[in-house]
Amino acid sequence: MARRPCSLSALGLVSSLGAGAADTWRRLAAGDSSRLSERSDLAPGRTLLVGAVREPLPEVPAALARYACRNNALTLAALGQIEEPVQAALARFGPGRVGVVLGTSTSGVSDAEAAIAHHVRTQSLSPTFFYDQLEFGGAAGFVAELLGLRGPAYTLSTACSSGARALASARSLLALGACDAVIAGATDSLCGLTAGGFGALQAIADGVTNPMSANRAGITLGEASALFLVTGEPGGIQLQGAGESSEAHHMSAPDPEGRGAREAMEAALRDAGCGADDIAYLNLHGTGTPLNDAMESVAVAALFGERVPCSSTKPLVGHTLGAAGALEAAFCWLVLRGREGAELLLPPHAFDGVRDPALPWLRLAAKGERARAAPPARVMTNSFGFGGNNCTLVLGESA
Repeated sequence: MARRPCSLSALGLVSSLGAGAADTWRRLAAGDSSRLSERSDLAPGRTLLVGAVREPLPEVPAALARYACRNNALTLAALGQIEEPVQAALARFGPGRVGVVLGTSTSGVSDAEAAIAHHVRTQSLSPTFFYDQLEFGGAAGFVAELLGLRGPAYTLSTACSSGARALASARSLLALGACDAVIAGATDSLCGLTAGGFGALQAIADGVTNPMSANRAGITLGEASALFLVTGEPGGIQLQGAGESSEAHHMSAPDPEGRGAREAMEAALRDAGCGADDIAYLNLHGTGTPLNDAMESVAVAALFGERVPCSSTKPLVGHTLGAAGALEAAFCWLVLRGREGAELLLPPHAFDGVRDPALPWLRLAAKGERARAAPPARVMTNSFGFGGNNCTLVLGESA
């Protein structure tokens, strides 16, 4: 039986690169990291370089005040960009046939931190704080209630693979016939809890993250929201393959041999019905930590050798954690949408240029590099989370 198409029909996104596809693509293709900014309120005694969203965010409607937090405001900013196609899907399929699957690792933690600080000062929680802001399920619940959806609505939280798994789950809902359209993606916002946790792991760089460099010293934190309208329509850019693994090597360290990462990539290729030679570009997880880059380079080199051009986009937006899988899938979507004749313009691998001789050689994309890829082209994106929660996606043009 033929597989049902999985079209990534519309995209809304906001990150430190800006709001919307046009600004994001222009800065992404240029390798522009100039919109990273400093924050001194996230980690005591330390100023961090972060990928914060600069654009003003919409207010959560008063009727949904219990969901009002920065995380949901970011979601609302991305959702507003796809309002027209979402409303068209609702009119066509009905609210019972439209679902929502979101990923997050923070939810409204930053607002909870403010509420706790208010309690310390006044011995009472802020009157604007509600548990719904903090609860993981509130991310999808907010969107479902806002739009009046009655299809499946749930949130995934598998660390840094959350956003990628949300897209894979949306594809499953379509394949199972549970939905005709799904709003899928992920949102994460900057907060002190995350900064403190990664700081305790000594995993935050003092400056911009430096993936695959001999001088890499940790991540740059970021925040973002990326949402797709996913439908079972043919044509356009399709989610063609998803590969997942859970090797549970360690709570926070990846398997140094990259077994789980390679399993996820191989499973995604099988699911897409293609081979490694069919991939025109690979978006690396590329966190800039010593352990991740060592593991990922081993896994990528074993599967692709030096053929496929690849890059980490985290020096441009930071590691957006639970949102990273969806945001970087969005970057791949933009790569395919930006086709120029027989070529794809690639996001450059931004680092200091000092390769680590201990890592297998990868073909890191240079600024302005183009990949020759006759239609239909396919691209891949990796998301590897704590606890061995790995997810790889293959996006492709329709034949």
